Amino acid sequence: MQSKDIARWDAYVENNDSSTFFHRAGWKRVLEESFGHNVQFLFAERDGEIEGILPLAQVKSFLFGNNLVSLPFCVYGGVIADNSEAASLLIESATLLAKELKVDSLELRNTLASGQDWPTKSLYYTFRRSISDDNEANMLAIPRKRRAMIRQGIKGELISEEDNGWERVYNTYAESVRNLGTPVFSAKYFRVLREVFKDDCRVLMITHEGKDVAGLMSFYFKDQVLPYYAGSYDSAKAHKAHDFMYWELMRRSADEGVKLFDFGRSKEGTGPFLFKKGWGFEPENLHYEYYLVKADSIPEVNPNNPKYKLFIDMWKKLPVPVANKLGPLLSRSLG
Repeated sequence: MQSKDIARWDAYVENNDSSTFFHRAGWKRVLEESFGHNVQFLFAERDGEIEGILPLAQVKSFLFGNNLVSLPFCVYGGVIADNSEAASLLIESATLLAKELKVDSLELRNTLASGQDWPTKSLYYTFRRSISDDNEANMLAIPRKRRAMIRQGIKGELISEEDNGWERVYNTYAESVRNLGTPVFSAKYFRVLREVFKDDCRVLMITHEGKDVAGLMSFYFKDQVLPYYAGSYDSAKAHKAHDFMYWELMRRSADEGVKLFDFGRSKEGTGPFLFKKGWGFEPENLHYEYYLVKADSIPEVNPNNPKYKLFIDMWKKLPVPVANKLGPLLSRSLG
């Protein structure tokens, strides 16, 4: 896209009620520069005015297939449009592009069903809730068990501090995903996210006696905050740092006038899913829809797939420096 189109795109995203942080034009640079993916952003216009957009990127891998996604590495995506005519045109264009690229499938990560008669995946849920400008009310809205964990973190003299870099949070994240058996993203990805989205991509670090315990990279969009990449060291559990970290983000966000706390996507029945429910958030089904081109069924590139169990168990045993070196070679295809 030309620079003038980027400005027009972002202006449309800012003014559309259905848009998300992941519809922002900056993702084009992030995905191209961090992972080298083929990114194609489609927009429909009439008389020089944009009426709908659809961000797309191709993720091609020998191990995990070849798919066109809106949008890889993002929990939300799909078409946003002013009318059904623009939406239909964008979806038709996307299916034609998918055929042209000879991908296995086209995946739209919708928050709401699009009405297409396509296969869907009911695996992921999101957790979103309004927050008050009164932090006492926000604390009382959290169930008692989680409140107790937060207060233990406070009594344990944990400290939250904003960090202007990305290295500290990346180090906590890299160790955490290794422990889960997942290849880590490249450090470059975290750097580019900070460079592209600037003050809308922020880092909150949790420390104890001057040492990092946990870290969180969050996205800010309109009146919303989205805690997105979190990590911690082994000491976090003993210090009750996880609940404290999310509380500190909520508390700070409320003080800044943020109205909606988006706890993000989790797979049904997993630890993160239950953790978010424990905070009093209700799960909302995400409507991921698939247009199958070469594939006979919906791609299942996720840790719940039994065929990846051996790989996950092996990855957990790697030394962190080794996992950090090998991980980016694989994770670029796990969007």
